[in-house]
Amino acid sequence: MLHHITQNWLVLSAAVDVIVAVVASAHAVLTKRDTRATIAWVGLICLTPLVGAILYTWLGINRIERRARRLRSVHQHPQPTKNPEACPQAILTDTLGPDGAHLCSLATLVQNISGRPLLHGNRIVPLHDGDEAFPAMLQAITEATLSVSLGTYIFDNDRVGQQFLEALTHAVARKVQVRVLIDDMGARYSWPTMAHALRKAGIPLATFMPPLVPWRFQYSNLRTHRKTLVVDGNIGFTGGINLREGHLLSSHPRHPVRDLHFRVEGPVVSQIQHVFADDWSFCTGEVLEGDLWFPELAPAGQVVSRGIPDGPDEDFESFLHTLLGALASAERSVQIVTPYFLPDASLITALNVAALRGITVDIVLPKENNIALVQWASTAMLWQIVSRGCRVWISPPPFDHTKLMVVDELVSFVGSSNWDARSLRLNFEFNLECYDRPLAANLTSVVQERIRRAHRLTLAELDGRPLPTKLRDGIARLASPYL
Repeated sequence: MLHHITQNWLVLSAAVDVIVAVVASAHAVLTKRDTRATIAWVGLICLTPLVGAILYTWLGINRIERRARRLRSVHQHPQPTKNPEACPQAILTDTLGPDGAHLCSLATLVQNISGRPLLHGNRIVPLHDGDEAFPAMLQAITEATLSVSLGTYIFDNDRVGQQFLEALTHAVARKVQVRVLIDDMGARYSWPTMAHALRKAGIPLATFMPPLVPWRFQYSNLRTHRKTLVVDGNIGFTGGINLREGHLLSSHPRHPVRDLHFRVEGPVVSQIQHVFADDWSFCTGEVLEGDLWFPELAPAGQVVSRGIPDGPDEDFESFLHTLLGALASAERSVQIVTPYFLPDASLITALNVAALRGITVDIVLPKENNIALVQWASTAMLWQIVSRGCRVWISPPPFDHTKLMVVDELVSFVGSSNWDARSLRLNFEFNLECYDRPLAANLTSVVQERIRRAHRLTLAELDGRPLPTKLRDGIARLASPYL
C-alpha cells in the first residue's frame, strides 16, 4: 500500500513538474524579446525541474513594465486647453538646410514613437551648473503670478533647498497656485526631508510612488527622474539638475557636480507642463487644466522642439528608440556626454555601426563616478566600442552629471536620461529633441570644452588593467541591467 502511495506521489510530482515547465517555457517563448535570453530561460526551466520555473517567475518576468502600465493606466490623463500647432514640414526643412535634410526622417521616427508633434517657435537657453540654473529658476518663481509646477528627483534640505522653499512659500502667500512633486526616494537624500518642510509651509506636495522599503535605495525601480519647472504656464526649465547644493560650484561644496539645465519658452513648454500634470494626476487624482496651467503660447524663438517622456508605461523605450534612430541618421558626427554609460547590446551595435560608417563618435564620461559599481561595470564594457573606433574621453573632476547628445551639429537631445537600463527601461524620464543650428553649435562647444580637459581612453589602457581589476569590473558588468 505504501509503495503504491509513494509511486502515485512521484507520478503526480512529475506531472506537476512537466506542467509547470511547459507553462513557464511557453511564457518565456511568448514574451521574451531576446532569443538568447529565451533559450537560456527555457534551458534552465527544463534542466532544473521546478527550481528553474521558480527562478523564472521570480527573476525572468518583467513586472516593472507590467506594474507601471497597470498603475498609470487607471488615472485620468489631463489634456491641454489648446493644442499648439504642429511644425510644418517646410519650417523643419528650412531649419535643417540642405546639409541636414537627412534628419527629417529622424523627426518622423520620433513623431511615430512618441505620438507628440514637433513644435516650432521655441527659445531654449543652456544654463551651466546650479550657478546659472538656480538663480534663473528662483527668479521665475519669484515673478510668478498664476501658477508654479515643480517636479524633481532630489529636493535636498540644504541651503539651495531652503532658497526654493522660501520662494515657493512666498508664491503661495501671493495666491499663486503651486504644485510640487518629488520622487519619494529622491526626497530621502537628506534628513530631515524637505517634504516635511514643504508641507509645514502649506505648499501642495506629492511624492511619487512610495516604495515598500521606506529608506533610501539607489537601485529602486519605477522612480521619476524627471526635472521640470513651469511658471505661469509659459516659462519652463528642464535638464539634469537636482535641487541640491552640490550643483552650486561657486560655494565649493563637498561633493561638486557639473551639469546642464535649460530655460525654455514657446509652445513646447505645454509639453513640459503636460508631463508634470500627468504625473500629478497619477499621484493625487487632481487634474490640472485650463489657462492657469495651459495658456496659449506665442512663438519665442527659432528652435523646433518636442518633449519626449519616457518610462515603463505607454512610453516604454521611447527614448531608447530615439537614440537608435539618431545614431542611424547621423552622417558626420555624434557627440555624447553622460554620467552613467551602461548601454545595452542594441546601443553598442548602433554606436559601432556609426563609427564604422566613418561617423566621428565622441563619448565623454566622468573619471570619478559617484557610484563605484556603475563605473566598474561601465569600464568593463568600453572595449566593445573603443575597438570599433568610438572615441571615449574621460573628463576630470568635478563629477560631470551632464546628459546631452548632438548629431551632425544640427539636432540636440537634452534632459534627464542616462545611457543605462535604469533610465531607458526602469524609470520615468523627460528629454527635449531640438532642431536648431545655433543651439547645436552652443552645445557642441560645451562638448569640445569637456574634451579639451579630458583624456582619451585607449584600448591598450583597458587591456592593461590588472587581472583583479578586470575581474571586479567584469563581475560588476553582470549587474548592468539593474544598475
